[in-house]
Parts: sequence; C-alpha cells; structure tokens
Amino acid sequence: MFEQCLYFNTTALARVVEREWTRTFEPFGLTPPQAFMLRAILARAGALHRELAETLGIARPTATRVLDSLADKGLIERHPSGADGRESCVHPTPAAKTIERSLSAASAATTRRIKGLIGAEMFDGTVARLREIRATLS
Repeated sequence: MFEQCLYFNTTALARVVEREWTRTFEPFGLTPPQAFMLRAILARAGALHRELAETLGIARPTATRVLDSLADKGLIERHPSGADGRESCVHPTPAAKTIERSLSAASAATTRRIKGLIGAEMFDGTVARLREIRATLS
C-alpha cells in the first residue's frame, strides 16, 4: 500500500534504527540524540550552540533541550562566547572525556553490525542518498 511513500518508509526505517541506537547508548545512560550531541562536542570542543544544532540538523530549541540534559548529567559545560553574549561555547567535562573511547567504540560496533546485515555498499549508498535527499528538501 505504501511501497512508494517516502514518508512511510523513512519513518518506519527511523523507528528500527532508533531501537538499534537506543540499545547501543543505553549502557552509557544516554539517548541517541544525547550521545550523538556528546560525540559532536567531543569532536569539536568549544563549538557554539548554533553550530552544534547545524551539525546535527536539528532546531536550536531541540539542541538546547539536549544540551540541558547533558549538562544535568555532568557531561558538558557552557561558557559564554566572547563574540556574542547570547551564545555559549560548549565543552565536554572530564566525565565526558572518560567515556569518549567507549562511546565511539560502541557506535562503531553498531555501524559495523548494521553494515554486516545489509552490506557495506547498500549501507554507504543509502546514507549518501538520504543525505542528498535531505539537502535537496531543506
């Protein structure tokens, strides 16, 4: 019935993928949005709030909620931006740095597992096409 429906198929896929990543990050006490945000912060310590939102393709209010939850967990700190007092730079805490390798390893293991299930070519091609579609529709 919905074989040709982009919305139905991407949403159904998103639910399956969400379950996979939820299991991946559960041992860290993180949701997938929190874990991916933390990984972005660990990769770009001092990034501005808006830069993180852009990197993750989410709205600034959504980024704020995720950052608030990471701050509550003691994994990030915000410091005022020197250029604009309304923005903050986000830095990982020592607690975040202690789980960085494990978090990256868990993420890499999940990616390898999914690639193994669907094939590397299908995985890479699908991700590339989804990125193109997202960019076109944005």
